[in-house]
Amino acid sequence: MEYTRKLTEKLSVEQVKIELLHTAYGNNETFLAKLDPRTLFIWYLYFGIAPWFIHNQSILIGLFVFMAITTFMSKVTPLVIIILCLGLLGQGGYLLIASWFFGGDLQVIVPLLTLTLKLSIISLASITVFCSMDPEKLSNGLLKIGVPGQVSFSIAYGYRMLPSLLEEYHHVFLSFRLRGKAPEKHGILYWRSIIYFSKIAVLSFYPLLLSTAKRARTTVEALETKGSFYAFSRPEIKKIKLAHLHFQYRDYLFLMVSVLYLLFLYTFVFLFL
Repeated sequence: MEYTRKLTEKLSVEQVKIELLHTAYGNNETFLAKLDPRTLFIWYLYFGIAPWFIHNQSILIGLFVFMAITTFMSKVTPLVIIILCLGLLGQGGYLLIASWFFGGDLQVIVPLLTLTLKLSIISLASITVFCSMDPEKLSNGLLKIGVPGQVSFSIAYGYRMLPSLLEEYHHVFLSFRLRGKAPEKHGILYWRSIIYFSKIAVLSFYPLLLSTAKRARTTVEALETKGSFYAFSRPEIKKIKLAHLHFQYRDYLFLMVSVLYLLFLYTFVFLFL
């Protein structure tokens, strides 16, 4: 019972909201968080795309080790890691079941493991980059590389709204539970309760969507009143806003270490493996 209570506390909505806020705003003191966002974009451009075109398992394992190190450096919250693991297990599991259903055998495990390894590398690279940038830094980085202001603002706004949307969804879910009636008997393997809560979880999305649309309209009107969208099209305003972004010594050091690691990995694999 003690372990169950601790697990329930970890999976509470309030704890999830805290983890999301920590992921978005709590990593500003790490080495990766102090890098210029363009440095992280350049770094991610390789590690987020190249694994799809690499089929050597030794190289993929080396890339996975490097991604694990960078993920540890970015101090990712356990919730994000758990969600990543569950997603990878679900992805590989349903592909394995589907392959066996259509006549496959144990030989399909190796390709599936290779695919899972590629997805793990790309996912860890994504976690490393986006957990090292708060919404404001991400928005400024996108503006700096030429992304339209409306797009960069929308991404940053989505980051900021996630905790609020989660809390509002929880309130709607609880209101459905208060107005509804839970099954008196759980049934075998709690199937009645599972169906009941699944139905409420789906129904809770509709009020949330209406509330989100109303809130977005109010936000847009407030921004138009303050002239924010006018500022997106003024180069001199963007120049002042992004004046603090510039490459430093640690940016070049991080990129150089990454390149040296890749050269060492490719050389070692091709010469000794």
